[in-house]
Amino acid sequence: MSGQHQLPDLPYAYDALEPFISRQIMELHHKKHHQTYVTALNAAEQAYAKTSSPKERIALQAALKFNGGGHINHSLFWKNLAPSASEGKGNGGVLKDGPLKTAILETFGTFDQFKKEFNTVTAGIQGSGWGWLGVNPASKRLELATTANQDPLLSLVPVIGVDVWEHAFYLQYLNVKVDYLNAIWNVVNFDEAEKRYLEAIGGSKL
Repeated sequence: MSGQHQLPDLPYAYDALEPFISRQIMELHHKKHHQTYVTALNAAEQAYAKTSSPKERIALQAALKFNGGGHINHSLFWKNLAPSASEGKGNGGVLKDGPLKTAILETFGTFDQFKKEFNTVTAGIQGSGWGWLGVNPASKRLELATTANQDPLLSLVPVIGVDVWEHAFYLQYLNVKVDYLNAIWNVVNFDEAEKRYLEAIGGSKL
């Protein structure tokens, strides 16, 4: 049924990603920003269900894309993060031996080179958007991509997504996006990313 989307619970406490992402950012990002996308998506879907003309439906496309994308992207983003292993809190930042690590090394040469290329591509986004590591559904190989605003990743199957809207980092990192991108690798949940990778190369849709 349309208009029934809900804000998902975080799989960790709001302060669990500190010191790399502050509690203040996580609370605002989740409870305010993501909730706004969910509320607006539900309203747009309910309005769409009541439309009677193509013109009315076309008029709602932008709201559906923006808020639907915001909900899809953030729902993935929360799962793609985990408390940091370097702080003794969890498994964040640890890329274990396995299929995803093998694929990253085959594609980028080293783990550090992967992070460098990802950060370079993502830092190049003008304005707001998302940086992605995804699987090409045709070749089954890893590729980097960016999307503008809240556009969801459609050309690749998402494995890791990083939000580079200012609301994701500004209260802690101010305008230094690169510092945020360097820090976030300490809380990336590579176990979750590997599950997505395996589903993608197996042909499952996420």
